[in-house]
Amino acid sequence: MRNRFFAGLLAAALVDPDVVLITADLGYGAVTEFATARPAQFVNAGVAEQNMAGLAAGMAMAGARVFTYSIANFPTLRCLEQIRNDICYHRADVTVVAVGGGLAYGALGMSHHATEDLAIMRALPGMAVAAPGDPMEVSAVLSDLLAAGGPAYLRLGKTGEPTVHQPGLELARGESVALRSGGEIALFTTGAILPNAIRAADLLADHGIHADVRSFPWVDPLDVPAVQDAAGRYATIVTVEEHSIVGGLGSAVAEVLAEMPAAAPLLRIALPAEAHSVVGDQEFLRAAHELDPEAISRRVRTHLEAKRGLARPIR
Repeated sequence: MRNRFFAGLLAAALVDPDVVLITADLGYGAVTEFATARPAQFVNAGVAEQNMAGLAAGMAMAGARVFTYSIANFPTLRCLEQIRNDICYHRADVTVVAVGGGLAYGALGMSHHATEDLAIMRALPGMAVAAPGDPMEVSAVLSDLLAAGGPAYLRLGKTGEPTVHQPGLELARGESVALRSGGEIALFTTGAILPNAIRAADLLADHGIHADVRSFPWVDPLDVPAVQDAAGRYATIVTVEEHSIVGGLGSAVAEVLAEMPAAAPLLRIALPAEAHSVVGDQEFLRAAHELDPEAISRRVRTHLEAKRGLARPIR
């Protein structure tokens, strides 16, 4: 995802001198090509994320189209006041880009985990929030951000995420994309956990449960019509995200369903709302928190069994 983002941003910067990248002393390997090709459009703000956000807002108000970049929580939580007051309040054309969403920097501990970012960013007024699920979704979201501008938050994985979609994917802002249809339940997912949701659907099919998969690269604006349609068509809606169970995709979907007179039951699969002291690589942590495909499948099956009135848990 990160490589696709930088390739797309550099392509835009080569034709638009107003496109500016600001980094907080991070990503030398990733940003080198951009900095070399467009040195006048690149700023290293140093390890000073509050200054980076304020600088970005000022440059945007002077006509620049600014993208700030750092690891996970640093360009968001560390400078939240500046994002709220300088960027959102002034509707500045700034996209805050976080690399390593969720548990991607798992071995560095909770200081480098991004597990509350979607909740916090979607609470800010006027802030669009995107969490693409694969490199093709990154390209589609970036095209919109370049066309429509900020304030916006773009949550990326780290690197090496598999490509799920075919080339040429196009998405309007707020649009979700269906990967499978015709099933009895729906798996809604956002961000780089998408391949795990697809694999979980395969495992469910082995047990005779047919699950549709829909990716939500935009968490805000949310594809409300897709949620409303699903609420009347599926026996259960399941949200899967590498984020706290509080405030992310599951909460956004629940907000829509709560205002409907009748809706399908909702099962939210996410990280528990607590500090996570376990460290390890991303796949290890996903398994530890039951976000691997096997655990997702098992939790869905247990939920469906409970709905049918069976007390025996599924192993």
